Amino acid sequence: MQQQSRQRLRLANDLHAALSKRQLTVFYQPIVEFGGGTLAKAEALLRWRHPDLGMVSPAEFIPIAEDTGSIVDIGDWVFAVAARQVKHWRQRFHPCFQVSVNKSPVQFRKQAIEGNGWLALLRELELPGDSVVVEITEGALLEASSASREQLLVFRDAGIQVALDDFGTGYSSLAYLKKFDIDYIKIDQSFVRNMVAESSDMALCEAIVVMAHKLGIKVVAEGIETAEQYQLLKRIGCDYGQGYLISKPVPAEQFELLFATGIALPVVVG
Repeated sequence: MQQQSRQRLRLANDLHAALSKRQLTVFYQPIVEFGGGTLAKAEALLRWRHPDLGMVSPAEFIPIAEDTGSIVDIGDWVFAVAARQVKHWRQRFHPCFQVSVNKSPVQFRKQAIEGNGWLALLRELELPGDSVVVEITEGALLEASSASREQLLVFRDAGIQVALDDFGTGYSSLAYLKKFDIDYIKIDQSFVRNMVAESSDMALCEAIVVMAHKLGIKVVAEGIETAEQYQLLKRIGCDYGQGYLISKPVPAEQFELLFATGIALPVVVG
C-alpha cells in the first residue's frame, strides 16, 4: 500500500507538468456506421507517454487528474486539439465527420461555475456544434447541479450532441434520457464482450437498442472484438460500433490512412 501511495504521489506530481512538457497526446478510435460500414466518427482518447514509465494507462492517471483538479485544464486542451482535428478532417475527407470528447464530472462542476470556453473555440474555428459530441457518464447526470444542467442545455442550443457513456453499468434512469435530450447512448463493453447468439447479453443489447430507438436516440456499441459480435449488433439494429475489431485508438496521422484505405469489416450474412 505504501508503494502504491508513493507511485500515486509521483504520478500526481509528474502529471501536473505533463501538459507543458508535451507528454500528453490525443489518439482517435474509429466509430463506424453499421448501415453502410462507413467511417463516421472518432472518439478522442487521451494518452500519456511518461519519460521514465512509458505509456501510463488512462485508468491509472485519469482518476488522479480528477482528484487533483488538473483534469479541467487537460480536458480543455483535449477539446481544443480534437476540435482543430475535426475541422481538418471535415475539410479534407468528410464534411459531416464528428469527434467525440469525454467530459469529466469534475469539469462539469467547475466549468458550470466559471463558464465554458468550448463554445467560444468552436465559433473561433467556424465549426458547427454538430462537429462535436460530448460524452458524459451516467454519474455526471445523477450528480448534475442546476448549473450543470444549464450547461447541457447550452450545448443542446449550440447544436452540440451529447452521448451517455457506459450505458447500463450505473444507475440508469430513463427519465434522464429525455430530460437532457441525450442524442446517443453507448452500450458498455461489458455487455458486448461476452455477446453470443441467444445470450442474455444479446437480449440486453437488443432491448437497449429498441428502447433507444423508440425515444429517438441512436446507439453506439463499444468494445467490439469479434466478427460474431459485429454481426449480432448489426442484426439487432445497432447504429454505430467501435472496438479493436474495427481499429484500436491510433494517432491522428495514422487515423487519416483509414479515410483513404477504408476499414475491413465482417460481411453480415442473413
